[in-house]
Amino acid sequence: MRDVARDVGVDAALISRYFGSKEDLFLSVLDSCKNGRDLMEGDRADFGQRLATEVVYGEAARCEADPTGEKMRGLLILLRSIGSTKAMDVVQRTANNRFFDPLTQWIGGEDAAVRARLASGLIMGMAIGRELSDGFSALTEEQRGRLRDRMAKALQGLIDG
Repeated sequence: MRDVARDVGVDAALISRYFGSKEDLFLSVLDSCKNGRDLMEGDRADFGQRLATEVVYGEAARCEADPTGEKMRGLLILLRSIGSTKAMDVVQRTANNRFFDPLTQWIGGEDAAVRARLASGLIMGMAIGRELSDGFSALTEEQRGRLRDRMAKALQGLIDG
């Protein structure tokens, strides 16, 4: 908590007063990030295209506190949290409540939970790939378009069953 307080230029007691524990502070940070439920808004028929476009061309994990995506990305927060057992517990609870369960319910039908996990894995894997390859900068614009189109088709197939 002292490190966080020092980084933002406040007293650690102030953070404790407003957020309580480190877990509560971490949960507030996760809550400030784009909610996975937002991904399900819009026409179901173009879900794959919408998500693939966001992953390939956009900043899929922006936080409201940082709309440019430069300072804080939800995905990077999650990746950095893997090493902490306590943080991973919070991430897992949050991911189920905010993303996996609603996506499963939204998909509905046979094998909805399986299809939701497959779609999530594709989205997360591609988002990590984008981060690791500097926004797919090694690809030409035409290749990025084909990547988006293939990803869109795969995602839509998972959603439609």
